[in-house]
Amino acid sequence: MSLTLYYHPLASFCHKVLIALYENNTAFERRIINLGEPADRAELAAIWPLCRFPVLRDDARGRDVPETSIIIEYLDQHYPGGQDLLPDDPEVALEVRLWDRFFDHYVQEPMQAIVLARLNDIQCDLTSERTKLKTAYKMIEQRMATREWISGAEFSLADCAAAPALFYAATVLPFPEEYDALSGYFERLLARASVQRVLEEAKPYFPQYPFYDDIPERFL
Repeated sequence: MSLTLYYHPLASFCHKVLIALYENNTAFERRIINLGEPADRAELAAIWPLCRFPVLRDDARGRDVPETSIIIEYLDQHYPGGQDLLPDDPEVALEVRLWDRFFDHYVQEPMQAIVLARLNDIQCDLTSERTKLKTAYKMIEQRMATREWISGAEFSLADCAAAPALFYAATVLPFPEEYDALSGYFERLLARASVQRVLEEAKPYFPQYPFYDDIPERFL
């Protein structure tokens, strides 16, 4: 098999790439990396010295591809399926890339800062991180008032980014009850077979998550 994904089933950024792979039924080998194991860490560092996952190895093309957005664009270009994750229209594609970066930087990053503080028992002021999430939620609520997907008419790279970002963010800062558009969008994401599969595979690892008690019962 040509493709191997180096990843961990609990990691939100890995979820983003898994969703893309499952959307198009792309065949790949799995290499679960436990960064706490020196041998696993060394194996990943040999491929990507920054030692961050996921990384996609393509033996057929002799390429190692890091970074989630680049991996998904690479798959869309070289291993396309029925679901185009980056539109052909350059203007729509630019918007997709914008919202992909939005979810990575303004939902994932503040969420992960809060999670890491809990994981490492760091006592610090996380007000700014929660404020960023509140601002992001408000922006998504406004955008989704008249839309089905975050960019364009179809599920895309940006929605692959949105699903894990919102899933984990909601455990550290629940969506405001009055944000019906945001909640409706989240439910549409959860209805995708690809997202359901990712969450089902993550389920055995959820007890390792610092905010495990805040994961809704329906996901456990």
